[in-house]
Amino acid sequence: MSTLNPTRKVSRRHELRQDTVVTAYARALGIYENNKNTVLSIGGGILLMVILIVGWNWNQGNRNAEALSQMAQAVTMYEAGSFQAALDGDLSFPGLVEVADQFGGTVSGNLATFYAADALFRVGEMDRALEYFESYSKGADYLGASAYAGEAAIHELQENYARAGDLFSRAANVFPSEITSPMYLESAARSYEEAGNSSRALDALESIRDDYAGSQAARTVEFQIALIQSAQ
Repeated sequence: MSTLNPTRKVSRRHELRQDTVVTAYARALGIYENNKNTVLSIGGGILLMVILIVGWNWNQGNRNAEALSQMAQAVTMYEAGSFQAALDGDLSFPGLVEVADQFGGTVSGNLATFYAADALFRVGEMDRALEYFESYSKGADYLGASAYAGEAAIHELQENYARAGDLFSRAANVFPSEITSPMYLESAARSYEEAGNSSRALDALESIRDDYAGSQAARTVEFQIALIQSAQ
């Protein structure tokens, strides 16, 4: 299924989402009508504001659950290595891009954004992958670090080496890990070297030596440091 040509099933989902919004609004309005005198008596509509916030949160919870349900089959396809199928979906399920675009403001929709970015990267659509990696709301966790690294890898492929180095460094530091951080720091050093910034490359390598001495990367880091220093 092309994400540019929604099927009738997509239109029906859109109608259901509209029904959900209308229902939430109607409930909030009904509560307001039943308590109008109270609202007016306290002035400023504070109770109405609370009601509307509760209604919005209720609607967001429903949208999050809907996004999670809709992305399930696409994630299964992604995990099976069928990245294009996961991106596009078909008549029976929406693709990751569609879920990310329609539910990006929810937790599940944000996760779909990450999956979409990674799948796009794997099928070679670098510009779109970068767009979705940047759109992903990153936390200080494994996925957040992975998203920064994804951005960095694309910039490196596009020969934006200084930017790649900064993003690899951020990936290493946003979620310190004995497994991933040394790898990201090695990549940062490589990118900084390509950018002609040997000082930043040394900083990244020295971070491996000092902070991740037990890692695989630390076994050869002294040699790499010596190579850069000898070239200065």
